Amino acid sequence: MSNKILFVDDEPAVLDGYRRILHKDFEIETSTSGEDALSLVSNQGPFAVIVSDMRMPAMNGVQFLSKVSSLANDTVRVVLTGYADFQSAMAAVNEGKLFRFLTKPCEGEVLKQCLVAALEQYRLITAEKDLLEKTLVGSIEVLTDVLSLASPVAFSRAKRLRRYVKAMNEKLNLPFIWKIEMAALLSQLGCITLTPEIIEKAHLGEHLNADQRAAFEKHPQIARDLLLKIPRLQDIAWIIAQERRPIGTYDSEATDDLKLASEVLRVAIAFDDFIAQRTGDMEAHERLRFNPHIPPRVLRSLSHLHPSRDQGDVRFVKISDLAVGMVLQEEVRTDSGILVVVRGQEITYPLVARLTNFYRQNSIPGKFLVSLPV
Repeated sequence: MSNKILFVDDEPAVLDGYRRILHKDFEIETSTSGEDALSLVSNQGPFAVIVSDMRMPAMNGVQFLSKVSSLANDTVRVVLTGYADFQSAMAAVNEGKLFRFLTKPCEGEVLKQCLVAALEQYRLITAEKDLLEKTLVGSIEVLTDVLSLASPVAFSRAKRLRRYVKAMNEKLNLPFIWKIEMAALLSQLGCITLTPEIIEKAHLGEHLNADQRAAFEKHPQIARDLLLKIPRLQDIAWIIAQERRPIGTYDSEATDDLKLASEVLRVAIAFDDFIAQRTGDMEAHERLRFNPHIPPRVLRSLSHLHPSRDQGDVRFVKISDLAVGMVLQEEVRTDSGILVVVRGQEITYPLVARLTNFYRQNSIPGKFLVSLPV
């Protein structure tokens, strides 16, 4: 985690003074203009704290901190101002998302206390982000592993969807990709209420009677209702709730980012449906291009979706040699015909344990056709 502090002031003598006072206690960088400081933020960041003077030529403190907000939203921002700049300081609080402002001249001890508080604020921000983006994502992985045991068909689809949205993001470069990945992983959670037969028939485009169709169409809403009970997953729940709606339509208002996330997931699902129906990669791409409601940038990202290229060598592997990341190239059923694992499912630790238990009961063979990770 960064502890770097950037001071921005158009007077070099002032910056030298900050260095003399603070260099023993803090890691200091300086810049004499807003433009140069923005370049430092982009190329040498992240900075934990930025302290900016208010009155600077070309770009004042409010303008500079507003730009910092879009470049490095986690960075804690402090402004130094004279009493005559009080109105400008208020603007900085609102537009630059200011943590604190100090008046000039500022005593060294007051400045040090402010920087200590700002660094602590940065640690809190980054710790929360780390919890949200890593710990929570790890918890979702565990939840999907449980899904793999309850509904192998649904789990296999969820893992494929996650791979698809990651590949699409290679061109989209979305800042909120973790939300789409989690939505993909959890999009099939409601399928635990469905039989494997209904799920398979729906994905293959086969006929469902009225009751089966109604049950299948409801599974995104079930997933949404479950996820709404978990703090900070409201956006994920909204994305999933749009899953069965036509592309370009939404059941409620949302930000443009969330709407784009829902489009990416729905395109990935449509692509997976074509692949499940034995449509080749190129034909699947062409069919999706006929849909005028798919945003052009999402359409362009489809060039990275080539499931047939995602697998390495295919071979038979003993159950004792199964490893995480391998992908089953055949479905596994017991001697009595019970589906244990679907074709295309990625090997995980819980899945190895599941297969081992069935093998020890002499219900399944001891070798499996798998593709190795590329």
